[in-house]
Amino acid sequence: MSTLCAPRPDAPLVRAPSRAATAVVLAAALACAVGVIGATDAVAQPAPAAAPTAGGAGASVRELNLTQLGIDYAVQLRGISGTIGIPFNVRADELVTAASFKLNYAYSPSLIPELSHLKVTVNDVLVATLPVNRADAGKPQTAEIPIDRRLITEFNRINVQLVGHYTRECEDPAHTSLWAHIDASSALKLTVAPLKLANDLAKLPLPFFDRRDVQRARVPFVFGTAAGGPVLEAAGVVSSWFGALADYRGATFPVSGGELPTGHAVVFVTPESNIPGLALPAIQGPGLAVVDNPRDAAGKLLLVMGRTPADLRTAAAALTLNSQAFAGAAAPVTAFQEPPARKPYDAPRWVPSDRPLQFGELTTAADLSVSGYNPDVVRVNLQLPPDLFTWRSRGIPLDLNYRYTPRVRPDQSTLNVNVNENFVGGLPLRSANPAGDRWWNPLAVKLMPDGTLAEHKEVILPPLAMGPRSQLRLHYYFEPVGGRCVPQLDNVRGAIDPTSTIDVSGFPHFIAMPELAAYANGGFPFSRMADLSETAVILPAQPDSADTETYLGLLGQIGRSTGYPALRVKVGTPQEAAQLADKDLLVIGNLQSQPLFTQWADRMPLKRNGAAPEIKLGSWIDNTIDFVIGARTREDLPGSMQIGISGDGRDAVLAGFESPLRGGRSVVAAITGPDSKEALLNTLMTPELLRRVQGSMTIMRDTQVNSVLGGDTYYVGRLPPVAWVQWTLSRSPLMLAGLVLVLALLGAAVSYAGLQLRARRRLSVGSAKNK
Repeated sequence: MSTLCAPRPDAPLVRAPSRAATAVVLAAALACAVGVIGATDAVAQPAPAAAPTAGGAGASVRELNLTQLGIDYAVQLRGISGTIGIPFNVRADELVTAASFKLNYAYSPSLIPELSHLKVTVNDVLVATLPVNRADAGKPQTAEIPIDRRLITEFNRINVQLVGHYTRECEDPAHTSLWAHIDASSALKLTVAPLKLANDLAKLPLPFFDRRDVQRARVPFVFGTAAGGPVLEAAGVVSSWFGALADYRGATFPVSGGELPTGHAVVFVTPESNIPGLALPAIQGPGLAVVDNPRDAAGKLLLVMGRTPADLRTAAAALTLNSQAFAGAAAPVTAFQEPPARKPYDAPRWVPSDRPLQFGELTTAADLSVSGYNPDVVRVNLQLPPDLFTWRSRGIPLDLNYRYTPRVRPDQSTLNVNVNENFVGGLPLRSANPAGDRWWNPLAVKLMPDGTLAEHKEVILPPLAMGPRSQLRLHYYFEPVGGRCVPQLDNVRGAIDPTSTIDVSGFPHFIAMPELAAYANGGFPFSRMADLSETAVILPAQPDSADTETYLGLLGQIGRSTGYPALRVKVGTPQEAAQLADKDLLVIGNLQSQPLFTQWADRMPLKRNGAAPEIKLGSWIDNTIDFVIGARTREDLPGSMQIGISGDGRDAVLAGFESPLRGGRSVVAAITGPDSKEALLNTLMTPELLRRVQGSMTIMRDTQVNSVLGGDTYYVGRLPPVAWVQWTLSRSPLMLAGLVLVLALLGAAVSYAGLQLRARRRLSVGSAKNK
């Protein structure tokens, strides 16, 4: 048997290893039997419904660097056996036909070539041993390492290990000359062929979204009828669900009106729908179905069906809330009850505002545990409400319970606490008691049954370091037992207890608006209600595909922030805006198709001068009033005169301002078109660009992002009375001086009146004595 058609071993890490591995083996065996593996234009033979088969769309090549594979930090291998693990996955609807790993690296000039090398394994199977030569030491090196596709399962791991020695005698295992650098440009190349999966709702969200895929999700939407408001509301529910599933990857939703794309797609159909090539099942009410894509042998279509737009919304809600309850190729939605409306700030992914949050609710105990002298960083992702008011507070309390292997003797070992890239503090790791844990020893340290030492500390996280999307990073540093000829046993462990908590329940919710950073990073103010029950989206009267794609993409981003589908979002037209005055508004369109941009021009930080849009500047009167009332101007954003907006339609604009329909409500305007919608969505899904979205307006052109301040400031939320007075006076020196003057005059008046009263009494007493 050739290596190409050899059986593939079972996958030890797959949730259902025997069934998944058997399915792939059957697919590969069938493909080899008919001689189609490697042919990009061949069509697979039919296979049993229970097994995936090779699709006919042809092979594709995918190349992922270390950052895309989740290694977002500098990789430095140290010691005599430093190792880095690089995870990668394979989609359920793909079969790997070829694989290779390009390793870009450098190593220490002190390594002895006869005793040192780099070892590369895939799923613990050796695939390459790279020698170290003195002539190439300290220089960038590149190695192309082929990987036998039979080693690849659904969940995989590439390990790169440095076996390093700098002397032929006794050596220090932690010597500084023992190092190798792995460059972030190292990349994994996979050639994959599509697999045709069975039509089964039980597989949802597969194949439309696969958590194994680390790339940006792309889910085309097809509308069989004119997409009016209720139909778009159903589509928004589904797109926000996919956005929540995609999470850090991001998701886009190309729109097609009646024409099927290749690959997988979601189709919204009613009995009146007419999509060429698609035979619709009988529609008796809300329902779901998975069918083959007639334009792609391996593609699938998820049909969201209903007799009316209201049925479509019911089917969409059932899909997003109870997708695990469906099975088979098709299923009706019966007896479905929508859950009650959400409460403010109760989004599943947010740190709750009414109670402490345990780490165990965010991640697993395994992800909170590390081992070895060079352990990985324990990472806990935190999604905070963007409007937390932390002014003049000590910080956000972190109640930290942790365990570790006690040190043999006192040293510099610590548990280092960081928020994103900001160092918060280091907690010393204590040593074991030399006298042992004896009843007569009052200084004995109590150890856990597993031999670790448990401790508890309260750490205060600085508010300025905490954004809506923050990552708590906890790193155990175990000081190595140094010295030559001293063996280093890699027997140290550390763990963060899942009962550790972070608590933001003591902070009020209050924020100065507009602040586009709150929207871009947390979907605020729309995400305040996780089901978007206080949100309305205003589209042009005749939205085009660019408007619809922007709408679906923005709701996907909000779903990513909340982790909950937009079950109660309302979609309206400009003529219906007045009826939606009690909601926060997301207005989408361009300057020609969206009349609200013209009607509300005096409220927006953007105005038009002829054909080209310009930024509105504040007058000296506005600046004087701002100084008097204490409205602070940020100096970290570019001035408006530094920003230019082109009239060629390639600039996307995101602007925030107070709703002209009701005070205290917010408007976020997304001004885009066919040539600029990708710039907007890409900015919101790219961390390097996302952090530049701030202030009241952001202009995006390709990968250029600029933010400015303009327009009026307003405030959302509520402060306790005392905190409101303190905050108000702290913002305005003139107001504070005026209040001091008024209090001084009032005190003087009271003193004057008291002295006058006392004088009259003395005079009256004196006159009485004279009589």
